[in-house]
Amino acid sequence: MVPILQIIALVLVAVGFSLTLAHALELPGKKRLDRQTYVAVQSIYYPGFTIGGLFGEFGAIIATMILLVSTPSETAASLLTFIALLALLLMHALYWVFTHPVNRVWLGDQKLGSAGATFFNTTGAAIAGEDWTRLRDRWEYSHVARACCAFVAFVALAAAAAY
Repeated sequence: MVPILQIIALVLVAVGFSLTLAHALELPGKKRLDRQTYVAVQSIYYPGFTIGGLFGEFGAIIATMILLVSTPSETAASLLTFIALLALLLMHALYWVFTHPVNRVWLGDQKLGSAGATFFNTTGAAIAGEDWTRLRDRWEYSHVARACCAFVAFVALAAAAAY
């Protein structure tokens, strides 16, 4: 059962890693965009990245928790799985603290479906007087940090599977 859980966790982490890595790799090009173009580009990520994030982040956390409980304790695999779980939790926390508040700003004038409107809760999301480049940098660099966390989680789970 553990090998199947390892595969499921690795696949889900790979989904989350691919999404954050895609954002991180876009950073140099997106930093060259003017405000109007940048804000227009930001809206293309919804709903695809939101749906992918649900499975690739939340799903990965749940799968890794189940894997951790199923892995014999006091083994290298258990320690590595625990490290992966910590990295995934940090990745998720970074989203809520740094990325999500800026998503709310970028999507403030977009027509969202009921699920999207509930998730992003864009009411009052505009940050009066906030320099758009500070919001851009916060969003972009939060994804670089999140990609690093996803990388750690992926490598830790892959190493655990080798034991």
